[in-house]
Amino acid sequence: MSMRTFSVAVVLVLLCCTAGAVAQRGRYRSFQGADGRVDRQGVPDWKVDERFRSDVFTFVRIKYESYGRWGWPTDYPDADLNFSFRLQQLTSMHVDPDGIVLELTDPRLFDYPFIYLIEPGHISLSAAEKEALRTYLLNGGFLMVDDFWGEDEWNNFYSEFRQVFPDREPVELPATHEIFHCVYDLKEKPQIPAIGWAQQGAAQGITWERWDAQEVHYRAVFDDHGRMMAMICHNTDLGDGWEREGEDPWYFREFSEKKAYPLGINIIFYAMTH
Repeated sequence: MSMRTFSVAVVLVLLCCTAGAVAQRGRYRSFQGADGRVDRQGVPDWKVDERFRSDVFTFVRIKYESYGRWGWPTDYPDADLNFSFRLQQLTSMHVDPDGIVLELTDPRLFDYPFIYLIEPGHISLSAAEKEALRTYLLNGGFLMVDDFWGEDEWNNFYSEFRQVFPDREPVELPATHEIFHCVYDLKEKPQIPAIGWAQQGAAQGITWERWDAQEVHYRAVFDDHGRMMAMICHNTDLGDGWEREGEDPWYFREFSEKKAYPLGINIIFYAMTH
């Protein structure tokens, strides 16, 4: 789906999946199968009509050189594969089953309306990467930022992003914003911890991963016409909710099914229709 093809039909359906329907693999398995595609290892597959290959939605993960706790491959490829499958399964969108990984400076970036950047708490973008991101967003692209925690990581990301847009301040989105209600009606701004943190804090109802990350934040950056260009998900980890859905039935019910997938689908729907 190119940046010029924003029309999308999404049907409102109940998220009534079965935990384990998408297989869970080890975090650092082989990325590539014998056929050259991403190794799915149990994630359901489907074929894309070749006549409309350029019009399907493709999940694009951003690769960058700087390294944080885990870096850009965190939750890859399972989060991307699982989310693409659920998007295909639960909506009327036509979705590429594989997704792709691109650098910000790759000219193909402008063929895709949505990009996903993870673990930016220690990111350091080059001048070329900042220029490419600025151009991409101002020309109609949408960025989703996910999985970074605490004030130090926020301050580093904020400093980097301000160099991309010195004149644009991230705005905290209220729980009443349409993005939390456009497909799935979320009653709160959800905080989604990684599976280990969720299991560890379950008895106390703790869903944060650091002492200075107790409050979840969803901030947006808008262009001059009021279009949302970026959704910044801080003190939360939607990617783990997608990646680890088949590992623990309790985690699937409480975080994947109720929070990570509904919000992810809402973000895609909102990005494609506004």
